[in-house]
Amino acid sequence: MQSVHTIAEQIVAREGGYVNDPDDPGGPTKFGVTLQTMRSLGLDLDADDDVDARDVQLISQAQAVSIFVAHYFEAPGIGRLPVPLQPSVFDMYVNAGSNAVRILQRLLRDMGHDLVIDGRIGPRTARAAHGALKQAPDYLVDAYGIARRNYYYSLADHRPASRKFARRRDGGKGGWITRAEEFISPRWHLSEAAHRERVASWG
Repeated sequence: MQSVHTIAEQIVAREGGYVNDPDDPGGPTKFGVTLQTMRSLGLDLDADDDVDARDVQLISQAQAVSIFVAHYFEAPGIGRLPVPLQPSVFDMYVNAGSNAVRILQRLLRDMGHDLVIDGRIGPRTARAAHGALKQAPDYLVDAYGIARRNYYYSLADHRPASRKFARRRDGGKGGWITRAEEFISPRWHLSEAAHRERVASWG
């Protein structure tokens, strides 16, 4: 089993360096840490009495890893989930906040578990996740990854500015889709043809 720290380091590597894309609701981001997150934590790294894009540029990989472990793994209680699910839910929580948990809760409800979709990992959600893993030990992790992928496609369906994150300029799979598929067994990856068919309505 990988340590939480190792998983966080892998997330940081996937997130990459400084980006300030006007179409990204997260705003200025580095190693996956957003300006909003840094403001909520009061991380004034240049000591100029405000937290702005310059502070985002200054954050180190080690600081990003520490933030992820404390605020995106420990704080939401991802450690309560079955170990095989933790990397994908953790990665999605960094990317989408509590929507990562809502995606899981919807999946668990589809599997017959009585849950409120509230984005919180309480005792019922944790029990349901452990029960679901016993129900479908060979499929639950893939099912969650597929639900992540569907979430990204749906988000882009409804927000045209986000489509570039799901579809490359050449029509191939964008970063959101390839990110989700890193946590899905290859047999469940969409073919390029299936991906292009899925996004054809975007024009």
